[in-house]
Amino acid sequence: MSNRREFLKNLVSATTEIFFVGCGLGNTMDRAQQPGGKGERRHIMVGGRRTRTVDIHSHCYVAINDLIKGAPPTTPMLNTTDLESRLQHMDAHGIDVQAVCVTPSYNYGADLDLASRIVQRQNEQIARMCANHPDRFVGLGAVSLQHPDLAVQQMDYAVKTLGMRGFEIDASVNGDQLSAPKFEPFWAKAEDLGILIFIHPQSVVGVQPRFPGNGFLDNVVGHPLETTLALSHLIFEGTLDRYPGIKICGAHGGGFLGSYLGRSNHCAEVSEACKPIEKKPPSEYFKQQLYCDSIVFTAEGLRHLVTEVGASHVLLGTDFPYDVGFPHMGDSREVDSVLGVPGLSDADQMAILGDNAAKLLRIS
Repeated sequence: MSNRREFLKNLVSATTEIFFVGCGLGNTMDRAQQPGGKGERRHIMVGGRRTRTVDIHSHCYVAINDLIKGAPPTTPMLNTTDLESRLQHMDAHGIDVQAVCVTPSYNYGADLDLASRIVQRQNEQIARMCANHPDRFVGLGAVSLQHPDLAVQQMDYAVKTLGMRGFEIDASVNGDQLSAPKFEPFWAKAEDLGILIFIHPQSVVGVQPRFPGNGFLDNVVGHPLETTLALSHLIFEGTLDRYPGIKICGAHGGGFLGSYLGRSNHCAEVSEACKPIEKKPPSEYFKQQLYCDSIVFTAEGLRHLVTEVGASHVLLGTDFPYDVGFPHMGDSREVDSVLGVPGLSDADQMAILGDNAAKLLRIS
């Protein structure tokens, strides 16, 4: 532990190139003046009690243009050497802690050497940001999942040396499903380390010809579809049964799976082709291993999602910064998207707003 502290201390002092980009009654807010006159901080109150909020889904960009020949230029935002803009936004919107991961650009086509250098830079710079503000940020690292043996080494280093609390991955890897046998070492290590895996699609595989035209369908339909497929494969191909200790959060409300579990359950009831190895309904995995963020955009949608998967398996997500790019699919209501849902108990709201994520990310 002392070696890790010394490493992070040295890391903080290094030059950095990390930017932030996007991909009820009785419950009120309390504003407290911050030291140094830096503005007001919104404190979220549920049932008259101060509630800590944790955003599981927020992004940053780590500059890797010098590592990838021909990489397109980027537009930096909120450089990590000056985090005031991000912290001020969090203060104003009642976000106490953000779990930060890179904007989805996984570079799964990189060879072993390049992949190692890309992920090392991404993880060390995220760790530096978290070390600068350990009470406000925790890191979800990157891994070179196209090279499973390397990914296992990266996970060990990122957790044990850099203090990462989990990892962000795509919903598939170069056309391979996450349930493929080649990824067994990755899932075994995730279970061994006891960390959270956050599945966030970068692109849609196999159905791109259906998406051109109006409606931003590759994102609006494609991204949740990718997450639905990834989680379904992990259920029906037995990955979750072989590694019962792994914890997975699906972005964007867990895709369509959480809101349409009845169809998967029905198939498992009537057909051997749909039965998971342990012969239990797919919905059971949301009582143990599967989680989803809260980004479904309507109060009724979130109420339904909670009814289907349980308040203990939904985590506050914003997709911060939601005002970057066009169009960006984050939820600018942030904590109010949870506070405004009718029918949720105080305990449900506290769980979704922060308690669930704090437990999974080991935030003391």
